[in-house]
Amino acid sequence: MNSRYIAAKALYKVLKESVSLTSVLDELLPAVESKKDRAFIQALCFGVMRWYFYLDALLGLLTRKPIKDLEIKILALIGLYQIRSMRVKPHAAVSETVSAVRKKSWARPLLNGILRTYLRGQEDFDGQVNESDLSTREAHPAWLVHLVVEQWPEQALSVLQANNRQPPMVIRVNPKHYTRVEYLDVLAGQSISAVLSPHCPSALILDQPVVVEYLPGFSEGCASVQDSAAQLAATLLALQPGQRVLDICAAPGGKTTHILEMEPALGSVVALDIDAHRLSRVKENLVRLALDAVLLVGDASRPEDWWDGVLFDRILLDAPCSATGVVRRHPDIKWLRQPEDLDAIVLVQQEILRASWALLRPGGRLVYATCSILQQENERQVMQFLEYQQDAVSVTIDVAWGQERPCGRQILTGSDDMDGFYYAVIEKR
Repeated sequence: MNSRYIAAKALYKVLKESVSLTSVLDELLPAVESKKDRAFIQALCFGVMRWYFYLDALLGLLTRKPIKDLEIKILALIGLYQIRSMRVKPHAAVSETVSAVRKKSWARPLLNGILRTYLRGQEDFDGQVNESDLSTREAHPAWLVHLVVEQWPEQALSVLQANNRQPPMVIRVNPKHYTRVEYLDVLAGQSISAVLSPHCPSALILDQPVVVEYLPGFSEGCASVQDSAAQLAATLLALQPGQRVLDICAAPGGKTTHILEMEPALGSVVALDIDAHRLSRVKENLVRLALDAVLLVGDASRPEDWWDGVLFDRILLDAPCSATGVVRRHPDIKWLRQPEDLDAIVLVQQEILRASWALLRPGGRLVYATCSILQQENERQVMQFLEYQQDAVSVTIDVAWGQERPCGRQILTGSDDMDGFYYAVIEKR
């Protein structure tokens, strides 16, 4: 089975059918027997999506006219990515990519010519692309580059470049089993190197990613995989014994389980998500970690359909967003997300925020979180809510991570090796 052919098949679904890359690979990879082949296919797919806009410009220099056949175009991009960015012998990158062509025999000489032309003049072709506009150079859609430059002019380049770097694997240590210093020693005993996250008391950053099953005690719940920035959510809730907690948009359950790990004596935790299939992932994580929560399928903007009428002491609203802060983990976001999506996302956030506020008891705390770096989803959204909701008070987040905003705190992608996240803490008078 040709690995390039499978990678092309996966990328076709992303580019043509707008299916997420993670979903496509979850569907296709189990049929691939070799772990090495699965890793290679995944690296190809993530690499091509990460550098799609750059590779597309490069392909434009190597062809007299655009390749209209998307399957063949994708194979050309796969070949270019191997030559430019992977440790694949050039002749293998060319021959194996050409051999991935099935019925369209006319495309084999075309692909062969494109890839060999690039090999002969790689430095010159790359130089031409690198002299083009920022969007092409840094492989991002123009609309997103415009917003990042407009909103974060001093940090824009570093954010775009961070999006193109492979993120670290970060784990959350379960305090029921180990302190993170103790677990650091346990990892070292298995020849797994890691360092302490500078801002998150439960996080360890691995020097190199590993298969989760290789983490000592993973199946027994000793550790979970979760970025440092995402782990900060539970710390902002100021949890106390006996409290009733609601986690909105809870799937896949990383924040729900962290809440339960941080304060084992909570009264109850309700995990809500609109997607029943994704909510099953929360159940799986709860079982592995030997934790308990109430799981509800429901629309957070319509609590009348699922709420039992008992107010919550703490609410974590991990709001639906553009996910522009986790592009480095999901590079297909660059392709899948469109500028017209933002207005709809902002409206949904607004509806959920207002609806969830009614579920919070007086004196209670709501933490608003997104994995976005765009201000209209973050500080502007919360500031508008505070103007509308007279009993809402913004609490200053006095920490060393991220940067203080007019309301809340923003982590930009790559800052202290974290994903891009926004947090605001709001208390009810």
